[in-house]
Amino acid sequence: MAKAKTHYTCQACGYQTAKWLGKCPDCGAWSSLLEETEAKVDDKRPAWGASGGASRPVKLQDVTGESEVRRRTGIAEFDRVLGGGVVGGSLVLLGGDPGIGKSTLLLAALDKLARHGPVLYVSGEESLRQTKMRAERLRVESEAIHLFAETDADRVLQAAEAMKPQALVVDSIQTMYLPELGNAPGSITQVREVAGRLMAFAKRSGVPTFLVGHVTKEGSIAGPRVLEHMVDTVLYFEGERGHPFRLLRAHKNRFGSTNEIGVFEMKGAGLMEVADPSALFLSERPQGKSGSVVTSTLNGTRPLLVEVQALVAPTGYGTARRTAIGVDGNRVALLAAVLEKKEEIPLVGCDLFVNVAGGMQLSEPACDLAVCAALVSSLQNRPLDPKTLVLGEVGLAGEVRAVGQVEPRLAEAAKMGFQRVVLPAGSARRVEKTKLQVVGVETLSEALSAMFD
Repeated sequence: MAKAKTHYTCQACGYQTAKWLGKCPDCGAWSSLLEETEAKVDDKRPAWGASGGASRPVKLQDVTGESEVRRRTGIAEFDRVLGGGVVGGSLVLLGGDPGIGKSTLLLAALDKLARHGPVLYVSGEESLRQTKMRAERLRVESEAIHLFAETDADRVLQAAEAMKPQALVVDSIQTMYLPELGNAPGSITQVREVAGRLMAFAKRSGVPTFLVGHVTKEGSIAGPRVLEHMVDTVLYFEGERGHPFRLLRAHKNRFGSTNEIGVFEMKGAGLMEVADPSALFLSERPQGKSGSVVTSTLNGTRPLLVEVQALVAPTGYGTARRTAIGVDGNRVALLAAVLEKKEEIPLVGCDLFVNVAGGMQLSEPACDLAVCAALVSSLQNRPLDPKTLVLGEVGLAGEVRAVGQVEPRLAEAAKMGFQRVVLPAGSARRVEKTKLQVVGVETLSEALSAMFD
């Protein structure tokens, strides 16, 4: 009997080689090459190649049927991130750290979707009793939820085909395997093939399918990168250990924006939606303290008010430190250089620490002016008026550039009780109606004078 051929496959990028290597030549990962048995010639043809579409090319005008039929889960924050609801036949990948609440969120979503018919929850990591205990804690009691403790992907697909559920959850994709492949569950071959068959089932049957994915130490979903390319939506559930708040972000979404976020709070009875995240992020804001400035950031269609904190202290070493959490460190260094050069504010001999409270990530330049104001406030130990909002992009010449979508930002600030806003003059001219006192500035010098004089 001929010996089965083997090869070594990188579990990070999928690179294959005939011999073992300590370091992957393609992606540079160490100790990531595992031995796998080569598939037979017949097995190399993907069993999931036929996705249920037309067997021959058809004209675009001849394609019939409704598009993007969405069904709301009843969890508003989850629906927001998905783009307005679950699309029939979509394949959604949910990743996050262990214990962050992925299974809890999906079980709660199934409880809502079960109002439309039977749903199927497949657990490859927990027993039926463990899943039942979690459901009791979450007060999930729908009789239309069916549990299936199985790791054989063929049996899972057979059960789904027979039931035709309104939604399917596979927890997790790394525990599923196909016996004919002969590789261990979680290997790159198993994950790719199982995900492909689940994708074919979702497209053919129109059943929205959710996959739970483990994450690596670097925070990315474990397994081949092709997994993220295959699915329609990639969601990440984020949160700090010991902190009750969770952020749900869309890193890829074929049916909606990738800028939307959902905010949840982990309580004893499960995940609770946070309907007013701005109040949450500002709830513990110190009053009358220097280095604290409030700005507004847009996540999709939602404006959020967040607190930017800065601490400026004389350096005790030869080279000053620049530390930033929640904002790009290179951007902080650039803004510090603008303050030093254009405004003659001495920061070169100081350690700079910038933090965005609440675990938020600021990526848009509209928050530049708030970072500058926080640095100056901390350096000079001069608190900013707590009822003042700061907006604006800062250029290398010291100019303050206009920002987009000012109206929803100011409306959110007025709702939160703010009375005054410092923003670029170009944006101030476009403000038609607001309850806030609008102060338009053109340069960084004018902005600092308006805030601290």
